[in-house]
Amino acid sequence: MRPLGTSNLVVLLVVLTALTASLAGCERRGRVDPGVASGELPDQEVADFSVTETDQGNPQWTMYARSASVFSARNLIVAHGVRVDFFGEDGTRSSTLTAREGELHQLRRNMVARGNVVLQTAEGTRMSTEQLRFLNREQKIVSDDFVRVERGGDVLTGVGFESDPRLEHFEFKREVKATVRTQSGGVLESGKEDR
Repeated sequence: MRPLGTSNLVVLLVVLTALTASLAGCERRGRVDPGVASGELPDQEVADFSVTETDQGNPQWTMYARSASVFSARNLIVAHGVRVDFFGEDGTRSSTLTAREGELHQLRRNMVARGNVVLQTAEGTRMSTEQLRFLNREQKIVSDDFVRVERGGDVLTGVGFESDPRLEHFEFKREVKATVRTQSGGVLESGKEDR
């Protein structure tokens, strides 16, 4: 094998550099940015967004967001800095949900809340989880994740959860644990599978 001359060595280095750059470029194009599910851009972006769902003129809930992106083709609104006020039959606020982000599916008016999700009722019951869904037609809150409910010093936890937005009637699906304060100030702990 003959040693490469200076001009041949320069050509080889240029070819290798070009090949390396093109491979690196291909690699970047093949990756998907985790924050962008598709290359779709929103049709509209709104600051200080709000929308209200009513039933015969009575408010059911109002969703507020620091910002929102509207995707008309998918009938979807993606919101950041979310608060949802739920109202009782008398029109007073019964509970408030807060989350880092959320989605409103416009056709059925179902919602998804993600990130530090907290539902606080007017009576003081507090539910927290990382993700939940609100089914508008059924007026139900549903989560498949770990959920914590605090009420009057009692704490219930479990995986899988279903409730009304006022947290009056709720059910855990599995891995249920309870810490209950007695009238004398003691604490009872249980790992029962039902509530």
